[in-house]
Amino acid sequence: MNEVYIINTATYLPNKVILNEEIEDYMGLIGGEKSKAKNIVLRNNGIKQRFYALTKDGKTTHSNAQISSNAIKKILKNKSHSDEHQVELLSCGTSSPDQMMPSHGVMVHGELPELGPIEVVSPSGNCCAGMHALKYAYLSIKAGEISSAISAGSERTSKLLHASVYESEIENLRELEKDPYIAFDKDFLRWMLSDGAGAFLLSNKPAEDSISLKIDWIEGVSYANEIEACMYMASEKEVDGSLKSFKDYSPADLINNSVLSIKQDVKLLRGNIVSIGFKKLKEIWNRKGLNISMVDYFLPHMSSEFFRPKIADALEENEMPIPMEKWFTNLSSVGNVGAASIYLMVDELMKSGNLKKGEKLLIAVPESARFSYVFAMLTVV
Repeated sequence: MNEVYIINTATYLPNKVILNEEIEDYMGLIGGEKSKAKNIVLRNNGIKQRFYALTKDGKTTHSNAQISSNAIKKILKNKSHSDEHQVELLSCGTSSPDQMMPSHGVMVHGELPELGPIEVVSPSGNCCAGMHALKYAYLSIKAGEISSAISAGSERTSKLLHASVYESEIENLRELEKDPYIAFDKDFLRWMLSDGAGAFLLSNKPAEDSISLKIDWIEGVSYANEIEACMYMASEKEVDGSLKSFKDYSPADLINNSVLSIKQDVKLLRGNIVSIGFKKLKEIWNRKGLNISMVDYFLPHMSSEFFRPKIADALEENEMPIPMEKWFTNLSSVGNVGAASIYLMVDELMKSGNLKKGEKLLIAVPESARFSYVFAMLTVV
């Protein structure tokens, strides 16, 4: 089996930084009223700024495919990229593709004619989609089928959370003489998510003139067999916890109930997202005979700072305590960018100048959609 290395990284964050007090200038006011949930959510999540592929009048500035391809173009223009690392595979993950068909990956490829005809794969899902894209590229090189690949994670959720999405629902509530505010499970995510992309260049050889990250292992798990959906879109949750597909709604009901919007069951999220996943990490640790003292950097994808102490407690309970000084996140400065978040963290750390050869990075990416997790270990070489 070949060794696999991340030899170059890049990110793309659309437009200018948007501070918390500017969010509703871009996302709009639902029913002309300021959100009741905004300040509560922002106080808990610790996000100070974010990026949107939107103008203040709600017009799109970039598609998801363009955001992702812009990150990849930075890699292709990098001096360390050469014919020796000719890309043979493009693997792109997202939870917010621009369309249902064609796949997100081929749309990104369409923005990158310089790659020529190559294999393209599009893992779907939520936050773990970016890690699934990385694992497909990693295994393809490890198996010797190819020698170089690009994996990417990207999101463009802002348009899905814009006030215009909910206008018909609000009008419907007014007609029914009900409180014209959308439910918390819809409003909650409007203050959580951000747009952006990250990309990795992978090779079966380390970079010659800079540090690389050797991928030691990547492992994932789903607990969908045990727990109902927590974060969902283009569907509604039934009383029994099952999801009713958008295909089973009339066109009018799709609009009047904003079925195509993103929702999250916050109670289900808080009760399960941390406790379940880190039991799996403990199982991986024991099976591989690893020691937590070897971890130099811990990169947890967190949707909110609310979960930092809960993750720390879960690690402690599983006899895997990681001192807070070893944690690295950039949630406060870039926001929660879903499938791209771990790419943004690794890129920032790679370019910080702080990494030393031999150090190890432990990555943890939870996904609340139906409780999936991906963990990975990287070594600086």
